[in-house]
Order: sequence, then structure tokens, then C-alpha cells
Amino acid sequence: MSKIISVNAGSSSLKFQLFEMPSETVLTSGIVEKIGFEDAMFTIKVDGEKIKKTLPIPDHTKAVALLLEALVEYKIVNSLDEIVGAGHRAVHGGEIFKESVPVTDDVVAKFASLNDLAPLHNPAGLVGYNAFKENLPSCKHVFVFDTAFHQTMPKESYIYALPMRYYDEYKVRRYGFHGTSHRYVSKRVCEYLGITPEGKKIITCHIGNGGSIAAIKDGKCIDTTMGLTPLEGLMMGTRSGDIDAGAVTFIMEKEGLNTTGVSNLLNKKSGVLGISGVSSDMRELLAACAAGNEKAILAEKMYYYRIKKYIGAYAAALGGVDIILFTGGVGENQMECRREVCKDMEFMGIELDNDVNAKVRGEEAIISTPASKVKVVVIPTDEELLIASDTMDILKK
Repeated sequence: MSKIISVNAGSSSLKFQLFEMPSETVLTSGIVEKIGFEDAMFTIKVDGEKIKKTLPIPDHTKAVALLLEALVEYKIVNSLDEIVGAGHRAVHGGEIFKESVPVTDDVVAKFASLNDLAPLHNPAGLVGYNAFKENLPSCKHVFVFDTAFHQTMPKESYIYALPMRYYDEYKVRRYGFHGTSHRYVSKRVCEYLGITPEGKKIITCHIGNGGSIAAIKDGKCIDTTMGLTPLEGLMMGTRSGDIDAGAVTFIMEKEGLNTTGVSNLLNKKSGVLGISGVSSDMRELLAACAAGNEKAILAEKMYYYRIKKYIGAYAAALGGVDIILFTGGVGENQMECRREVCKDMEFMGIELDNDVNAKVRGEEAIISTPASKVKVVVIPTDEELLIASDTMDILKK
């Protein structure tokens, strides 16, 4: 048995889960928030209970030291030497990384060279890695890339209709994100249904505050909704999703916005929040809809419509569909989203069992009727487990 820690480092946060592998037992999990502030928060789960502390945490190195000390203090491990591997979520692997890799100096240099493609996420991932490397010098490290699963897309899926020099010189193309989630659930749904990925056409819907859909054929991604950045595709909590570039330049001229201003507008002030004026949280949006808020009702309709539209598009791209899968915070937990997306889709062979759907929350379940030609399934995602599994597989090699 080996202990593997899965790490997801943000610019001011650090999420972690510690696994006993290969049994896939979760020993603990937690998060460090507001790193760099005097009132940073450290949360760790011990024997099913969350222990929370508020204290100054100046940087990621201190955050990692704090969580490792807690592992020993609460006797989750007897010694830090028991942790043999650390798997790090690496957001953008560009065209360089098509699968998870052991971390070397060369890998770090290549990963850092992609910072322009993910200026908020890749540097944070490196900071997290360096902090763990400093605190766990004998541990083996692995990068697991969000973009890797989508590297099987054909050129007609990922090349933008721009002059080719922008791809040749700057690698401007569709990369896609949430790849770790799409890979996990597309594999897990086949295990759950007792089938093999070969010959199957699957549409995976990762629906949360951020959302993306992937078209998967024979276990490989052929298209996905997010693009060069996570902005493209579905309407999200605060992201606009698909929008006419002409509308963007029009607003820039009218409002006198620079590139930073328009990026903030499209990434942080749009989507569900921008339309409803209520919140980016779908739970709060549903409450506002129930209260009769017309803008919230419009936001909800737009949100569901765009998911439905992409499912139709990807069914066409795949030449049919065998399985439609919902995952992510909204996809797993909100029956209203699944019901409205699948409504009036009988022409595609989709028949939702509304009674079953209404009862499913955060659990694996088939929510289509036995007569449905397309299986509609809920599969909770587990990116941390996939990161740990990839890390364990690489350590074996």
C-alpha cells in the first residue's frame, strides 16, 4: 500500500486529498484558502470532522508545511516518508503534454514556457509543486494536465478559422479544459454500465460554475466546448461562453475598455451573474426563479438552452449518441438542469425518467427510462482520484 497526495494549487489556494493506493481509500482532504493574507484559512478533515484554523499563511511553502504537519499531528500518517507520490493538477499542457508525466527539470521548463496560455493557473501550479518539492524532498512528483485528454481532437475540431500563421507562430487553437474530469467520468460510466468504450459514442457534460461538454468516440475526445481559454463554449457562472467577437470590439469602443477590462467583463461579470444580476451560484438562481425574478428566469433558460444545443451539435459530430452523462456540481446535484436539458429530446432517442431524476443527487445513477435508446447517466466526478491513479501508475513504471 502506498500513500499518494493529489494537489490542486491556485494563486491563493491549495486543495489536497491523501489516498491509500491502490485501494483508493481517502485518508483525508482539505484546503488552504487566502494564502498570502493574515486571515488565511486552513481546513482538514479528520475522522469525518472538519477542523478549521484561521492564521497568517504568507506563501504556498508555509501552506504545504502546515498541512504536512497536520497529517502527522492528527496521526493520519506516522511519518511523511509514507507519502511516496504527489500528483499535481497542471491546467495547461499546450501541445507539448499529451498525457500525465513524471516531473523533471525539463518538464518544469516546458510547462513554464506555456505560462502565456494560462497566466493565472500554470504559475500557481508551479508554485504548488515547488512548495511540495521543498517540504517532501524524497517524494516523486507527477503533473496531470487538464488539456491532455483533448489532445486527440482532429485538426478540423481544434483549428480556428483565422489566418494559419496565428496557429503556426502562437499556437492559437482550441485546447479544452476539465479534461481530467471528462476522462474520469467517460471511463467510469463504461465501468458502471458494464461496457467497453470501444464502439461507444458518449457526450460528457461537466456542468458547474464553470462548464464544458466533450464528444467522446471509442474513449477518445473528438471535440470539446472550451477553447484557447476556459471562456469559450457554454454560458457559465460568470463567463459569457460563446459570443460574437464583433460584439466584444463594439463594447470595447463604446465603454473604452482595454484588454484587461474586456477580459474581466467576459470572465468575471457575465454569464449567469451578468444576466440575472442575482448570483453566479445556481442554487441562488433557482431560488430567485422560484420567487418570480424575470431576469433570473431568463438566465436559467439561457443556461439550459446552450447545454441542450451543444448536445445536439455533438450528437451530429459523433454520428449519433449512446450515452449522455452529467457531472460537476450542477450536473450531479440539480435535477432541474438535467430535466430541462433533456426535455423534448425524444426525437434523439432520449427519454428521461423524471421520477428517478428527481431523486438523484450526487450519486451514480441511470436516469433515463428502460425504453430510452440513449442512456442518460449521472456520474460524480473524481479528478483527485484520477490524479492519484495516474501518479501511482507512473511510479510503478
